Amino acid sequence: MTDLSDLPPAWPGRRGRAAWPAVPLLAALALWAYAVRHTDVSRLDDFGLVTALHPGFWAGLVVLTVGFWLTVRGPRRSGGWPAAYVLGLLLMERATQAVLYPTPLYAWAWKHDGVVEHLLTAGGLQTADRIGDMAVYDQWPGFFAAQAALVRLLGVESAAMYMAWWPLVSSLMLLLPLLLIYRTFTEDHRLIWTAVWLFYVANWVGQDYFSPQSVAFALHLGVLAVVLRRHGRSGGGPGRQGQAVWTAVVGVMVVAIVISHQLTPGMLVVSLLALCLLRRHRDWAPAVTTVVIFLAWCLTAALPFLSAALPDMIRSVGDVGGNVATGYGATPTGTGAVATSWAARLLSGSVLLLAVAGVWRQRVLRRRAMPLLLVAAAPLPMLAASSYGSEMIFRVLMFMLPGAAFFAASALLPGVRTLAAGAEAGAGPRGRGTGPSEPSAGRRPASSAVRRGVRAGGPLLVLLAATSAFVPSYSGKDRINYFPPQEVALVRQLFDRAVEGSTVVAANRNYPLAHASYGTIDHYWFTEDDRRHVDEIVRDPAATLARDMAGVERPGRAYLLLTQGQRANSEMNGQLTGVQLDRIEESVAGSGLFRLVAENSAGAVYELRREGGAAR
Repeated sequence: MTDLSDLPPAWPGRRGRAAWPAVPLLAALALWAYAVRHTDVSRLDDFGLVTALHPGFWAGLVVLTVGFWLTVRGPRRSGGWPAAYVLGLLLMERATQAVLYPTPLYAWAWKHDGVVEHLLTAGGLQTADRIGDMAVYDQWPGFFAAQAALVRLLGVESAAMYMAWWPLVSSLMLLLPLLLIYRTFTEDHRLIWTAVWLFYVANWVGQDYFSPQSVAFALHLGVLAVVLRRHGRSGGGPGRQGQAVWTAVVGVMVVAIVISHQLTPGMLVVSLLALCLLRRHRDWAPAVTTVVIFLAWCLTAALPFLSAALPDMIRSVGDVGGNVATGYGATPTGTGAVATSWAARLLSGSVLLLAVAGVWRQRVLRRRAMPLLLVAAAPLPMLAASSYGSEMIFRVLMFMLPGAAFFAASALLPGVRTLAAGAEAGAGPRGRGTGPSEPSAGRRPASSAVRRGVRAGGPLLVLLAATSAFVPSYSGKDRINYFPPQEVALVRQLFDRAVEGSTVVAANRNYPLAHASYGTIDHYWFTEDDRRHVDEIVRDPAATLARDMAGVERPGRAYLLLTQGQRANSEMNGQLTGVQLDRIEESVAGSGLFRLVAENSAGAVYELRREGGAAR
């Protein structure tokens, strides 16, 4: 097989050979900077950022990917240049939106900003009798308490001042534990960095936003890195005192996970138990520590929420079909939404198929990296445990990805090295495994130049396709997730106006500050109600909404908020069509039951008239 690294350098000399990877990297970043400067996001269509991006972005992405592949395939290259390319990839993937959009993306990020703000103003945790369903965040307060402290430390107005950059920050947090995990099973820099690259381009699920999951996932990988490296090796390992220290380190990370997020501790438990039960991990201390801390929190601080949710949780056990099904208002609608949804599915499916091919093809790696294969498969039973708000399938994919990316990368390489004999558990006489040298002539006969070129370029084309597919998978719904400054200003104006005891009604919760002041103001999203009631609103919007909103007691007021973010979410997720939403607003505006109190290019705010509400 011809290795692309065998191509002659662009210029002679040792210094030239060492420096040439800088050329495509700098060219790619220059193209990215130019593209960002010339991209207009003021009018996004149903393909999100995909069609809005300047063509220079796509050219830069191709140059970056080709440069990375040529660099990482070089057998004598240091790890510095592949690392630089990965950082360039993260900049193009995760910083583009932060640079392009003047306001933070994603309604759930704004919701979490509201939780941090509530924690700062309330001065402590509160129960469900005070704040209703939002009390669930006070029962897992770790992330929000840390962010509240950070807001105070930085002296900023709110977390919204920096949360647009959180996807880049949280992605960088994953890099060290990923490298530690992969270096546990291989010394082949090609495999390590290709796996890291594939992980980042396949991690489109979007849990890197300002959320407890983003930090909990990084800690999850940190725990696995410690367990796999410090507890899973034979010979030359640390003594009992060293193991105790690392068990304490694991305990601290587990506590941070358990007090911050509901799902991640469960994923960690199944991964650690899989390692123990299948005898790939000889120390039960990390698994037992995790289970004890998890149960202790569930039976104390989180007990109010779990007691109320337990019946539904029990009913969902074993219902795999129901757990992976999408709910009402979560089905992609329209060409753009369907296309980006399929891009995401094909990207994940391709990486998983590559992982299967890698497991089958790399026999040595399959044997030596069996613990990582177990970690990749361990989340699958969670599909039978819960729907997690129709998101379980996405979370399972995310937790499988670190292991899947490793084996997928091995499928793209001609041969891989594992650790030296005795450096890991189960190492046998063939400890080093296969090296990066060419396969023997008997196994792979000589072929034509064209055939060699296809073999060498095929993996590059796969890498290019996967890297390009990340953009629609990750940014294809930016019409839903982006809230222009006008929409943010309109919602702020509403909440500045609303007094304690008021109610804000909206089509759905896809708008900035959707949970602002939730300790004093009620929120109601009518498309989340029973379908029959939604149909009633569509048939007679003004009268039905006025009746729903009439129960607000003085001095509170009832407001109807309609914004472009709600419209985008409703149209692209199959809730209500644009025609139906127009009918609702026209009915409200012309009924005499409401009066317009605020309006701009991003939406409008209507207040229910007192006499109209009483008359109904």
